[in-house]
Amino acid sequence: FLLLYATQKGQAKAIAEEIREQASAHGLEADMHCISEMDKYNLETEKDPVVIVISTTGTGDPPDTARKFVKKIQDTTLPPDHFAHLQYGLLGLGDSEYTFFCNGGKTVDRRLQELGAQHFCGTGFADDSVGLELVVDPWIDGLWLALKEAFLLQKEKEDMSSAVDSVSSSVSAALHNVHELNLSSEVQNLKLEDEGVSDINLVASTRDTEPSLVHSVPPVSQSALNIPALPPEYIEVQFQDTHGENPHLSSLISEGTTFEVPVTKAVQLTREDAIKTALLLELDIADTVFDYQPGDAFCVICPNNVNEVEELLQILGLSEKGEYFVCVKVKQGTKKKGAARPQHIPERSTLKFILTWCLEIRAIPKKVFM
Repeated sequence: FLLLYATQKGQAKAIAEEIREQASAHGLEADMHCISEMDKYNLETEKDPVVIVISTTGTGDPPDTARKFVKKIQDTTLPPDHFAHLQYGLLGLGDSEYTFFCNGGKTVDRRLQELGAQHFCGTGFADDSVGLELVVDPWIDGLWLALKEAFLLQKEKEDMSSAVDSVSSSVSAALHNVHELNLSSEVQNLKLEDEGVSDINLVASTRDTEPSLVHSVPPVSQSALNIPALPPEYIEVQFQDTHGENPHLSSLISEGTTFEVPVTKAVQLTREDAIKTALLLELDIADTVFDYQPGDAFCVICPNNVNEVEELLQILGLSEKGEYFVCVKVKQGTKKKGAARPQHIPERSTLKFILTWCLEIRAIPKKVFM
């Protein structure tokens, strides 16, 4: 299937890469491209299902990489059946703190529908203000079944057109072949001496008796909760019993200068029962020198509580190594595609620095934290 992404800061691309990695486990292959690489794909002739992951920027605009694509599909001379042959699924990324939530994805979705394209799976809109993964992970989980059903229908149509005189037998063969394909990808690693139900239950109950970050056991494994398993390790962490200087805080942001300034005022603007808390913060920048214009943005880097960091080190059994230097790099020979050192972790710093400045230890743990 064709996998297109339109990203502004890399989030949509990272999600697309995750979809591409998971595809092989389902017996599928994703042909992934940035939506701006219009010379590498052609939706006018695309017969396979198309998956689109697109973010939103500015005041509800598509990402810069999608501008050319959006301009092309918004051509008013295109007929209403221009994409009648197209099957697609779309995942939009946005932030409900902004007025035009997920408008980049909604713009593309609406226009493709106007031009006759059909959904093969439901559209997903992920909200960064509450956590993208709350929508992204279930959407990806449902994508695989939807893709296989789309391929099944595609196979039926091909068989019907190529053998009109034997429609029923062709459809039956297609169903049988695809059913076998689905089964083989699901059970290729499952080897049982007998094929009885009791043996399958026995294997399921004895395979993993201890819960872990990689495998769940009942009742979690039988619930509707969507908790993603920890991906295979690809990061190598080495402790060094040496001392040195931690990286400067400016290394934690991609551009600009960092200033350490006091908070002189903090007022809660929302009621206690509000879903989201809004604060009015006043920062004293009298001793800093920088120019800013209306519309400029700045980020705030907040350290975690010292006592909570110490408690976490104790829980992890790493209290004695808090001041050790940590070297973080990609494991040699890893099979993870596009494996890279996480950008939010310095290549060399102390463990205490990482837990104080680089990780959000109060939030619900996400994959990036793990």
